[in-house]
Amino acid sequence: MANLRLLLPILSLLLLSSGASAAGAAHEAHVSAVVAEKGLDFAKEVLIGEAVRSLTPLRLPGVEKAVRVPFLGAIRVAASNITLFHLDVGNDSVIHPGDSALVVVASGISANLSMAWSYYYDSWLFPIEISDRGTASILVQGMEVGITMQIKNSNGSLALSVLQCGCNVKDLVISLDGGASWFYQGLINAFEDHIRAAVEKAIPENIIDATSKLDSLLQSLPRSVNLDNVSALNMTFVHDPQYGNSSIEFDINGLFSSAIAKISNLQKHPQLSLSCGGASKMLLLSLDEAVFNSALEVYFKAGSMHWVVDKIPDQSLLNTASWKFIIPRLYWSYPNDAMLLNISMASSPVMKITSEKIGATINADMIIDVLHGKETIPVACISVVVSASGVAEAAGNKVYGKIELDDFSLALKWSKIGNFHMSLIQGVIRVFLNTVCMPYLNSRLGHGVILPVVHGFTLKDVYVLTSAEQLTLCSDVTFANASSLAES
Repeated sequence: MANLRLLLPILSLLLLSSGASAAGAAHEAHVSAVVAEKGLDFAKEVLIGEAVRSLTPLRLPGVEKAVRVPFLGAIRVAASNITLFHLDVGNDSVIHPGDSALVVVASGISANLSMAWSYYYDSWLFPIEISDRGTASILVQGMEVGITMQIKNSNGSLALSVLQCGCNVKDLVISLDGGASWFYQGLINAFEDHIRAAVEKAIPENIIDATSKLDSLLQSLPRSVNLDNVSALNMTFVHDPQYGNSSIEFDINGLFSSAIAKISNLQKHPQLSLSCGGASKMLLLSLDEAVFNSALEVYFKAGSMHWVVDKIPDQSLLNTASWKFIIPRLYWSYPNDAMLLNISMASSPVMKITSEKIGATINADMIIDVLHGKETIPVACISVVVSASGVAEAAGNKVYGKIELDDFSLALKWSKIGNFHMSLIQGVIRVFLNTVCMPYLNSRLGHGVILPVVHGFTLKDVYVLTSAEQLTLCSDVTFANASSLAES
């Protein structure tokens, strides 16, 4: 079973299945992932390597049969403990998508087997039984193994099945050791057809059995991914995979929702181009801007977008004395009192992705609180609408961002200290946004967002592209050692 678990992450690379959910949003995709030709070749090499490890050692059924020898009659010969203990798959292997399935063919495979042999003969012509025994080594050359796998959507998950699987052995040589092996070589060659048939039968059976268990494991994967106690990521697969000439595309709902609420439906389906700025990459992952906006909405509704500012680079600005000549009534009412800025979102922030940039509109309410004695007194509320733009970068399995201020507008929503013109405080607010708010946001974006990549794999040399309403990551992939996967 441990060897089967090793195969799961490899197959998951093709399926991009860090999870799947069976919730109601099963008809809309906001994340598309394409495994390109280079990625398929990488997956093929890893998949074949793990398949070899799972198939060795492989015990084959023994056989006992009668061989007729001139003048002597029938001699009973037997082969037992037939074990395939080594497989060598060369570079002559291919993987390509069909119209609705994935075909993997490995040619030029050599294999080594061992077995025990024995024979006995008794007859009325001889008063005693004649017998001998020993071991044999078997060399298989020119073996070809092919498998056609179908991946289909099953209620939001991916179902894996084998349409065809076959094995063909071209050459097989049996070399005996022990006993009078040179004398019995002709007798033991009688096992050649049996061993050939056993190999051609056992390898496909084991591959099909492993695939069936992998399918069960895929179906048992978590059907939603809780990122924290606020948000969950909908990993429902949408439609069947789309097979291109040299790639496979998987569409995933990909929207964020409340960790305790049902996922809502949105009508949107991204189309992912295989273009990656001319770069040849293994994996292309496209995130629709609706993914980011759904995440922002979830955290907004959960009340997580709230910030109390009590320290800034110029701390004197958080004292009413600094506003004596700008907002005189503030100082007269609360002379030389400390202040707080209580900032909360008035609505969910909105991201807009274009080919030129990633933009964001932030609509916040900034309440000015005065610390008067032991009381905290709200004295005014200013509506601040910020337009910002930024860039996204990726390293490893994380996406990082950096944002800068484009423009902003101010409006007084209410005041207990009289009306005052926004133009009077615009310069101070600009400094506050550039020296406090933007650095704060960039510190959060600098922590990075972990991508839902299958355990054991790491994205490498990630290239980030933006287009209308989409962020696309083009990446190569590195694979961890098998032992770490077995322990996961």
